[in-house]
Amino acid sequence: MTETIAGIRVPDSAMARAATQLVRDTEDDLLYNHSRRVFFWGALTGNRRKMKFDPELLYIGAMFHDMGLTAAHASPNLRFEVDGANAARDFLNSYGVAERDIEDVWASIALHTTPGIPEHMRPTIALVTAGVEMDVLGIAYDDFSHGHRDHVCAHHPREANFKENIIDHFAGGTIKKPLTTFGNVKADVLALKDINYTRLNFCSIILGSKWPT
Repeated sequence: MTETIAGIRVPDSAMARAATQLVRDTEDDLLYNHSRRVFFWGALTGNRRKMKFDPELLYIGAMFHDMGLTAAHASPNLRFEVDGANAARDFLNSYGVAERDIEDVWASIALHTTPGIPEHMRPTIALVTAGVEMDVLGIAYDDFSHGHRDHVCAHHPREANFKENIIDHFAGGTIKKPLTTFGNVKADVLALKDINYTRLNFCSIILGSKWPT
């Protein structure tokens, strides 16, 4: 049966149902509920901006965007965003999805922690990031109605200590591969959570390179 939350219909294809089950089986409640909320915030944003987007592709991007934080999909040396994007690509390939659509979903996940770029790209890419930014950072919070916020969170609750716990999840997914945080927002996470973390400095790398001048 099709589920509708805050006026947004959850995709109900066989592929979407399989994605839901896979994420449900792989992620804990915090990441699962967060990923579902990202879909609703992204879809509501798309509707508000009168954007033409594919709800199913947005759903897959939202549901897989943090899969790289899980042990089942984490690599030893890639950014967790790329791990999640690769997991989504493998999943979509198994359903014969068109390569252009797979590329959009891949980029939507790989770029969701790189602000200032996704918003200028195709709708799936822009809206996954918009959903993440609303749920984690509260960006555009007041652009969503009180009713929509309450309805989404009634179905997919934010834990009382969600803010601290999501940071802990980010740290857990990156602490063993700190070099992957260079140049992205997860450097701030490790700076907060890992007393042994040393932040790489872009200018120091330039000045310390083997080039003579």
